[in-house]
Amino acid sequence: MAVLMGEGLKRVVRQVALLNLGYFGVEFAVALSIGSVSLFADSVDFLEDASINLLIAVALGWSARNRARVGMALAGILLIPGLATLWTAWQKFMTPVAPDPLPLTLTGLGALAVNLSCAVMLTRYRHHSGSLTRAAFLSARNDAVANIAIIAAGLVTAFVWRSAWPDLIVGLAIAAMNADAAREVWTAARNERRTAEP
Repeated sequence: MAVLMGEGLKRVVRQVALLNLGYFGVEFAVALSIGSVSLFADSVDFLEDASINLLIAVALGWSARNRARVGMALAGILLIPGLATLWTAWQKFMTPVAPDPLPLTLTGLGALAVNLSCAVMLTRYRHHSGSLTRAAFLSARNDAVANIAIIAAGLVTAFVWRSAWPDLIVGLAIAAMNADAAREVWTAARNERRTAEP
């Protein structure tokens, strides 16, 4: 049963990695073309999720102690999108131009569809292999929440407040959410390492 779960998880994380890598390209291109902080943050997050899931596929057969080490490294990786977002947000703050709300909203909808699909695929395995799969599940779940906020920012920019601020606020919230996910993964990895120690 454990072998079957391991094979199933390996197949799922590979599929999730490919979906994330594909949508990274889409979202990054749109973010650059419309100058969106939230889409930029989310696109870097897609790239990070692809990396996490590829690492999981490689590390699944490792011992609990080695998986815990990878989990701690993944906690650091989860902080990268937040740092990139802060830099992009600072640049946007200096030139506060509102992004085009239609591509912002439509790209957010596409991202939501991808992340919900990934979260559903990973739900079955979220307690399997400790901190590694927890990292993948938390990333997919948090990204779905972020995508709803991106869609809301697009709608607010289109119909309520034609400003760079809705996009900036959502981008900074995504950075904060990634920092919290990093903390959760670090805690899970540290606990897993303690359990594995004789």
